[in-house]
Amino acid sequence: MVTLNRIYTRTGDKGATRLATGEPVAKTDARVEAYGSVDETNACVGLARLHAGADGWLDAALGRIQNELFDLGADLATPDRGKDLGWAPLRILAGQVERLENEIDEMNADMAPLDSFVLPGGSALAAHLHLARTVSRRAEREAVRLAGTEGEAINAEALKYLNRLSDWFFVASRRANDNGAADVLWKPGATR
Repeated sequence: MVTLNRIYTRTGDKGATRLATGEPVAKTDARVEAYGSVDETNACVGLARLHAGADGWLDAALGRIQNELFDLGADLATPDRGKDLGWAPLRILAGQVERLENEIDEMNADMAPLDSFVLPGGSALAAHLHLARTVSRRAEREAVRLAGTEGEAINAEALKYLNRLSDWFFVASRRANDNGAADVLWKPGATR
């Protein structure tokens, strides 16, 4: 259970913060950058949900993803240093990745194959889902950078989740554009 009865702590006034383990780090630490980008992704999903009301399934799926993004942030904020924390850290599981894959396949089943890249746009929902896609790609790059940092390791399922999530947002954006019929397609060199 999380209890937040005081919002500001002043502990970050000099550019430092603490990980979920209590370990102090700079706010520019690779781990903080990674879970910060996950938090930005979650905010983008919140904006997308403002436009998802007509598609109850998509709105519910986005709500679930928002919760999972908090789980992912907790996963990234809790490094495995091989020490007993006295509690079980929250980790992204393979089943969460598999669910994204299954939903991607289900959404994509009724769409015509693409013959061009898709520009962000069409409906407001699709545009917001594209924003979530690009921010989640940044979160993935930050997580990969963290995983490549000496002395750092992250849950492999967290990386897989981020990779699938951006694909999920892409296919969901096509769903929001009348299953791709209203996609805005790139026309190479069209403005020359």
